Amino acid sequence: MAKSIIAVMGATGTQGSGVVQELLARGQFGVRALTRNPNSEKAQALESQGCEVVQGDLTKPETLGPAFKGAHGAFVVTNFWDPATMASETVQGTMAVKAAKAAGVQHLVWSTLPNCKEISGGKYEVIHFTGKALVDIEVQTAAFPYFTFVEAPMYFQNFLGMMAPQPLANGRKGWTIPMNPASKCLHVGDPTELGKLVAGALEQPDVVGQGQYLALASELTSWQEMVDTLNAQGHSLGLNQVPNEVYDAFPFPGARELREMMNYFEEYTYFGPDAETKLALARTLYPEGFTTFATWASKHMQP
Repeated sequence: MAKSIIAVMGATGTQGSGVVQELLARGQFGVRALTRNPNSEKAQALESQGCEVVQGDLTKPETLGPAFKGAHGAFVVTNFWDPATMASETVQGTMAVKAAKAAGVQHLVWSTLPNCKEISGGKYEVIHFTGKALVDIEVQTAAFPYFTFVEAPMYFQNFLGMMAPQPLANGRKGWTIPMNPASKCLHVGDPTELGKLVAGALEQPDVVGQGQYLALASELTSWQEMVDTLNAQGHSLGLNQVPNEVYDAFPFPGARELREMMNYFEEYTYFGPDAETKLALARTLYPEGFTTFATWASKHMQP
């Protein structure tokens, strides 16, 4: 008997690739990898692993219906920081949800984040959080037989890219931040491990398939604790706290967005006021726990 198919959007990206690998490892479902370019090297590698690889491109709505057709389940994720989606993440997420529903998907797993604007009473918008959260309503009203929300943490991988250590005024490298370095408000983790929650949800729809929220994090930490961890591993990094208006004036795209995000973290934590409920439910699916920052950094951030 053929296995039920799970369509995984963004299959060559950070979250999607983790979902694909976890589904392949467990072997309960067949995997259809949705990607913008099925001919890319990463896509071809997935095909060699036994995935069905098809085009599923949020900038080309006509590809979505065929990509979801015949799939039992679907993992849907958007990428705010991709220039192709930054201006319309809510629109594109909604479009994907509607395409999955029209195609007959039975269990939708949507990668979302907290609605910072609602949580803060309008004080913080944090578009790349709230823009995803607005799609939650579309998922709920679509009336899928099963649907689950998953939330990824502050990526460890950010420290290798957009949030890599930068030169500080004192001659060291590190981070300039618009918040208290000691504030223990950051839910961090390796987003490639999100697949453990997605696969678990797809395998147990009667347990977590009625609109539950599952949040992934290995720990709740602070900037200072992470810097201390890195320095204990041989780094020499520092932190520099600056006022909001100074951070807003920094000459890089998204400075104000990142500042507002960190202000929100400090006041409400990354996952918001109901963080522990979402984290606890995730632990019931994967009680082994997730990779810690210290373990990840020792492998990926050499002094």
